[in-house]
Amino acid sequence: MLSKIKNTLKHSAIYSIGNIATKLIGIVLLPLYTKHITVSEYGVLGILEISIMILTQVLILGQSSAFLRFHDLHEYKEKRKSTLFTIFVLLFSTGLLFNLFGLGCASKLSALFSKPLEFTIYFKLCFIIIFLRVINNLFLSVLRAKEKSVFYATANIIKIAVILGLNIYFVAFAKIGVKGILYSYLIGDGLLFIILFPNMISEMIPKFDSKILKATLTFGFPLIFTSLAGMLLNKGDTYILKFLVDYKEVGLYNFGYKVAGVLNVFLIQSFSLGLLPIAYKMYGQKGDKRYYSKMLTYFLFILFWAGLCLAFFSKEIIELLALNPDYWAAYQVVPYIILAYIFSGAKSVANLGLYLKRKTKYIAYLTIGAAVLNVVLNFILIPKYKMMGAAIATIISFVALYIVTYFVASRFYKIPYENMKLLKMLILAIILFFFSTLTANLNILPRILIKVAIIISFPFILFPFNFYEPIELERIKQGWHKLTGLKKK
Repeated sequence: MLSKIKNTLKHSAIYSIGNIATKLIGIVLLPLYTKHITVSEYGVLGILEISIMILTQVLILGQSSAFLRFHDLHEYKEKRKSTLFTIFVLLFSTGLLFNLFGLGCASKLSALFSKPLEFTIYFKLCFIIIFLRVINNLFLSVLRAKEKSVFYATANIIKIAVILGLNIYFVAFAKIGVKGILYSYLIGDGLLFIILFPNMISEMIPKFDSKILKATLTFGFPLIFTSLAGMLLNKGDTYILKFLVDYKEVGLYNFGYKVAGVLNVFLIQSFSLGLLPIAYKMYGQKGDKRYYSKMLTYFLFILFWAGLCLAFFSKEIIELLALNPDYWAAYQVVPYIILAYIFSGAKSVANLGLYLKRKTKYIAYLTIGAAVLNVVLNFILIPKYKMMGAAIATIISFVALYIVTYFVASRFYKIPYENMKLLKMLILAIILFFFSTLTANLNILPRILIKVAIIISFPFILFPFNFYEPIELERIKQGWHKLTGLKKK
């Protein structure tokens, strides 16, 4: 059991290298953006980035997830190469048609905005970026299925390094703002395609199989709505903020979301990338349910602890990153978004039963329901509370999604999750965060020292509440002895 968990964590750690690079570019570039781009322009960038993410997830048609699921099914093992070719032809054709239509409509669409000439260029760049990301996501799923996490991480790091350098040039030196950022995305994604495609050729045979296409679409079609609803659930409040308030409020919210998103990219996305392929392989084996259960407990333990670190110092982090004080108010939403992300991460494990039993339509139903709830709450809360209303709506929606997903998934595949332990961590994290807020009026040094002490206390406070099993305590002792033994040497 522990070896399997270690294997999951190993691949997650390697995937996190690529994701850390992705997030690092966002963090590194924040001072650059805040110096050369106004809050309103940053709001425009936020809208464009979110639109790219949503359309990419829709146009991939759930096929990256379908390939992962079908890769290890016994009846498809001899058809892996034709499966990949079939999916590739589908996505390439869909992306090409989308671009032909989108590029033709870009001028008409941009006429709806205040600066039509600029937005025409924005839209054309976004359409090509979306096409590249759809194909790249499929290729990256192949690497995940084959557990080539090192190649996965390396390719992403190269892409991010190129995007970072181009961003600095286009924004700081060429001074073309949002357009320059989009240029850097286009070149970076194009380079990633060039890196991945030669390797993918050996993974395909030129055989289009309509039966395989029908099977993968049946699996993936509900995930289109899942992806769309999930993106709207995560990012839809940005559109509503723009509709009900203005680009400045969008910019602040997007900035706070970027900082809170460190938890998502460093831990949640990396863990999810490593979990699904191994979870599929574990299904039906001895101890599979205990494996899934312990993974959720350990995963949330790490999320709560890391989330506390980020939430405690959100104000200091934003003041350090934002060279323009106009951005500093963004720190207020960070703790709320972090809590929402934690429930999002928990949901990604709670819905395993639906993936394992191929009940993906229920994932779509649940995610759409949560997205609708989120939209309704945003329209209720944003007019009065602005970006804070959006943050509160996000928390409520993700809590509801996790709870309902847990019960629905249990109907098809009952996993004995350690719910009381999860509840203990949640309550403790909320209490500790409350105590951290009492240090707000202290000088910076004692404030930081007290917050660090509170963060360190988190795993120790759980001990008297029977959080750890005897075997876990034994492993902790062994690890400590090994660590101290190395130090003595």
